[in-house]
Order: sequence, then C-alpha cells, then structure tokens
Amino acid sequence: MTKLKMHRRRNLNAMQKPTRTEDAAGNANEDRLSKLPHDLLLNILERVDTLDAIRTCVLSKQMLKLPGMLSQFFLSCSSIPGFYDKSRVISLSDVHRTNGVVAHVTDNILSTRSEEITISKVKIRFVLVPHDSLTIGKSVACAMATQKVGAAEFEVITEKPYEWCSPADFLHGAKQFNDFVGACPDAFAGLRRLWLCNMRFGELDIPNILSTCKLLESLRLTECDARIHPVLQVEHAELVELEIDYGEFERVELIYLPKLRRVRYKSWFSYKDPVYFGFVPQLSKPSLSKTGTRWDKTLELSQLLANVPSLSDLHLNFESEKIWVLPECPKPLKHVFTKLQHVNLDHLPEGRDLDWTMFILEAAPFLKELCITVWDHWCIMMTDEKFRKENGYCEKEEVKWKPYAPDFKHENLVKLTIYGFQPDDNFVRYIRFVMKHAVNITEISLHDRKVCGSCGTLGLEVCPSRYPRTAKKRRQTIAMVGLTSQQKIYFRS
Repeated sequence: MTKLKMHRRRNLNAMQKPTRTEDAAGNANEDRLSKLPHDLLLNILERVDTLDAIRTCVLSKQMLKLPGMLSQFFLSCSSIPGFYDKSRVISLSDVHRTNGVVAHVTDNILSTRSEEITISKVKIRFVLVPHDSLTIGKSVACAMATQKVGAAEFEVITEKPYEWCSPADFLHGAKQFNDFVGACPDAFAGLRRLWLCNMRFGELDIPNILSTCKLLESLRLTECDARIHPVLQVEHAELVELEIDYGEFERVELIYLPKLRRVRYKSWFSYKDPVYFGFVPQLSKPSLSKTGTRWDKTLELSQLLANVPSLSDLHLNFESEKIWVLPECPKPLKHVFTKLQHVNLDHLPEGRDLDWTMFILEAAPFLKELCITVWDHWCIMMTDEKFRKENGYCEKEEVKWKPYAPDFKHENLVKLTIYGFQPDDNFVRYIRFVMKHAVNITEISLHDRKVCGSCGTLGLEVCPSRYPRTAKKRRQTIAMVGLTSQQKIYFRS
C-alpha cells in the first residue's frame, strides 16, 4: 500500500470514528426525552393521541411503563392513516382492521394499569362493530368498577360514512347500538359524553339510552332521526349540553332538563318551530343554524324562547341564505331578552340591508356585545339555478323592519364587531345607526371577509375585497363613520 493510500485511510477512519467528546455529546442527545422527569413526560404524552404516545414510549426502555401511568386517554380509529380517507374507497376489512387496533389497545391499557392510578378522562372514538364495541365497553366498565374514572366519552360512528348509507344502514346502526347498550349497561351508566352518528331510532330508543346513561352531561346526534315517532323528547336530570346536526325530527321537545345550559341545533327539517323548550331553567346559550327556504317557517323568538329565563348568549347562523327570524317589536321580546348580553348573527347574506338587526338592540336593554358576520360562503351555498328554484331557495330579499321607537337609546352596548366589513354605504350607514342608538358604545372592531380556501376552487366570480388596509384608507373610513371622543374603530384584519 502506498503512503498516499495509507494517509487517505487514516483520514477516513478519523472522520468516521467520533472523539470522546463527540461520543459523550451523542449519548447525551440520544435519549434526552426519556431523561425528563416522569411527571413532565406524562404531561406531554397526555396532550397527544394515545396511540401516538404509545409509539413514542416503545422507542425507549425507560418509557415503556409510562402508558400504564397515563391519567388521560384519547383513542380514535380516525387517527390511523387511511381511515375514512375521501381520496380512496375504504373497504370494510380496512375499517375492521383499524377499529380492531383501537379495541385491542383500549383493553390492553385499561386491564393492565394499576388500580391506584386515577383515570381523569378517557375518550374513545370507534366504529360500531359488535366484537370491537363489546371489547371497548367491557374494558371501560371494568375500569369504572375497579378504579376511579373522572369522565368517560364515547364517539360512535357507523361502518359507512353518511354519504354511503342506505335507509337499511341507518336502521341497522341503531339496532347495533341498542344491542351494545344492552350488553354493556355498566359502561354507559358512568358515561359523561356521547356522540352518535348515522342512526335511525325507534320511538323509545333514545329515552331508553338516556335512562341508562344516568351521569350523561353531553349528548350529540349527527344525521340521526326517528323512524316511527318523528318527535324527539328529551328528559334527563344531569344533561348540560345537547347538540343536533342535521336531525330529521319534526320537533325536538326538551321536556325536563334542569341542568341544561347549551343547545346547538343545526339544519332541522321541520315546517314548524323546531324546538320546544320545556323546563330548562339554566339554559343560557342556544345556537340555531339553518339554510332557509321559502317553505320554512319564519321563527318568532318571543314564542320560541318564551320558556328560557336565563338566556344570556344567542347565536343564529343563516348560512348565507334567507333570514328566518322575524324582527319583532320589543314589547313581546323584552321578557325573553331581559338577561341577554351577547348576540352573534352569523353568515348574513352579502349586499343586504343590516338595519333589521336593531330589533334585538331595542328589546335587550342589557346587551353588551353584538357580533355580525356578513359572508356569501359559496362552499355551503347551492349555486345551481335550477336546483335552487325547485327546492325553494330564495333570492336575496330585504328584511322589512322599522324601529318601534325611532329615538330609543341603549345604554349598555359597548362593543360592535363586524366580520366581512367593506367601506360602502351599507356598512357605514349601519355603523352610524348603531352609534346613534347605543350611546355608550366604545369599541367598533372591523374584520375583512373570512377566508375559505375551497371557495376559490369553485370557479365562481367573487367581488374582490375592498377592506381598508392602508393607513390612508382607514383614515377615510373613520372620517365617513364619524366618531365621538369616547369611540374608537379597530381594524383587525
């Protein structure tokens, strides 16, 4: 071997072999995560999906025992890559495989952990497959019986997403769930939150479920309905929150719910008042969302909310279509709005007069904040003209309203927030109108249109935003509005 080759080999060995200093530094950095205190590691691991936490712990011998020490668990079949991926059709075998992983991990963790370690929260999202559901239900029931479980949540979805379900699939989903409840009553007796999707129940199914879930605090129904009795009656001593998304019920009757505080109802299918509020003494935050058509009833809030004595926050979402509430005179509304402090009017259609919203100000003497969002959100709107005509979608119409007392003064409104502001006569006149009546308003926050990346892919012509972004244009806007010394406009976008 020549001297040149020997010299090159020595240099190569020197490059490949670390020095003592480099070796020590490498060892220090190699497993830095596992050297953290256990309480700090557990705090970190409980902030991510439990399956991800387990994968992390497998990488280090020092962390192998940590999954059994977690006090919070979040296991979800949708966290596994490929589950319900809309870019490809998922076979039932894929669904069963991914769901089986969640069932196995749930059983393994809950059955092997120490009974001395309290579980503060366990949340499991799984597919309604009989074998896996029973494994999950019995594991949770056993954990509830042998150790303290602070809060347990089930999110139950069907094998097929809503778009692929037939009427028979909805009926089958409800039957499977009823069988599941009957097989694991102890698990449901301690459940705090329940979310059900894609099920068609019988007349007594939901009352039976609620009677089994004695500690239930939150119930959410998505794409659910009743096949025989289209009226959903709800009675429960502990329920605090009720959410219904696309519920095909003729009516939802909240009969006896002494602890209910929040109700959210999105897209009802009824030509009458969608909700009856019975005994709901603590209900303070109702939220209603609806794409209105010409056939839908215009709701009178004085009647709809007549039995809601603690109303403090009101959210109405019009989904960029028809305004489906009646601007009433203040007399019948005042007893309903007497405690109202915050109002959010969402997805008002663009280009329409906004003065009608003042009927709320007239009737709510203690209102502090009013927020409106003006936005033609094309992603959620039907744009085909033939479809709109056949299904009763209305062209934009002005809402008729005139003030009950033209010179009324409101003394408690302090903040007006507008999303979708444009420096045109419609918005400027509205702000002036609010300032004229709300004599103590101090803050007006103006935001540009909300942004949705999907809207731009629809190929529709959307007027470009003229939101004032430069200092000069903002000064011009302020001059058009006109402010007193105590009032200030904030440009938030």
